Amino acid sequence: MTVYQKNEMLKKLVVILITGVTAAVALNYFLIPANVFSAGMNGIAQIIASLLYEWFHIQADTGIFIFILNIPVFILGFLKVGKGSTILSFINVLGVSLMTTIMPVGHVTDNILMNALVGGVLLGIGAGLSLKMGFTTGGMDIISLVLSQTTGKTVGNYMFILNGIIVVIAGFFFNWESALYTIISIYALTQVVDAIHTSHQKVTAMIVTVKPDQVTEELMKNMVRGLTLLPSVGGYSKKEGKMIMMVITRYELYDLDQIVHEVDEDAFINILPTQSVFGRFANEQEQKTYRSTGVLPEPKNKQNRKKR
Repeated sequence: MTVYQKNEMLKKLVVILITGVTAAVALNYFLIPANVFSAGMNGIAQIIASLLYEWFHIQADTGIFIFILNIPVFILGFLKVGKGSTILSFINVLGVSLMTTIMPVGHVTDNILMNALVGGVLLGIGAGLSLKMGFTTGGMDIISLVLSQTTGKTVGNYMFILNGIIVVIAGFFFNWESALYTIISIYALTQVVDAIHTSHQKVTAMIVTVKPDQVTEELMKNMVRGLTLLPSVGGYSKKEGKMIMMVITRYELYDLDQIVHEVDEDAFINILPTQSVFGRFANEQEQKTYRSTGVLPEPKNKQNRKKR
């Protein structure tokens, strides 16, 4: 294992620890005391634990149900997301379950709105950091990630849609006020996730350089993205060069900046927000396939047309 790989693994373990702590605090100190339900399997686990106590007076830890409910989802993740990501997601959920079970239920404020917002934000921090590091917090995260990779839509949007079931269940079995606060909590969670996990947000980079061949070579070597070269002339220097145009994700901005300025420290990079992309744009899974095999897989819609 290289030094880089060791550092990356250390970062992932730190994120797993952060996720476990933030999820346990969110659930045991904000959401559970306020009777506000979390998103995904965490919320379903809360509902099951609450119903067992109300109907049968059985005191059960939410963390145990979080783990049990995630087992079938891990099977989906293993098949669709990948072996490595699923194993890390499994460890992540195990950490959340353990921390939630160990940490006692406490009380911070009587303000239900504050409980809903803070709980949602804390859960969003863990979920967003996990997704950024290439794994998930299990449950709806995995389902949302699979759908996001398939359609290109944001993970946060799918999480919000799928978690509508939590709202309905909370309103039906408890009260609709809890359901409304649950919507606020889930909305806060998805906004934080989308703010941290930016791989779905696309931008157009306009790179003006006098070393277009060297910059292009390095970009093609390190990034699985298409490039378009356009002629350019400096307004003040009158130097002729070429402008490189490429669409990337916001998550790849740091890599782009490092690659370009390592070759040409005087290069000018202009970043423009991109609303939509029509045409081929490799997702994370396709990029991994290309790096390992040197061949970019055909888009799924093209494969489906061939089958017909």
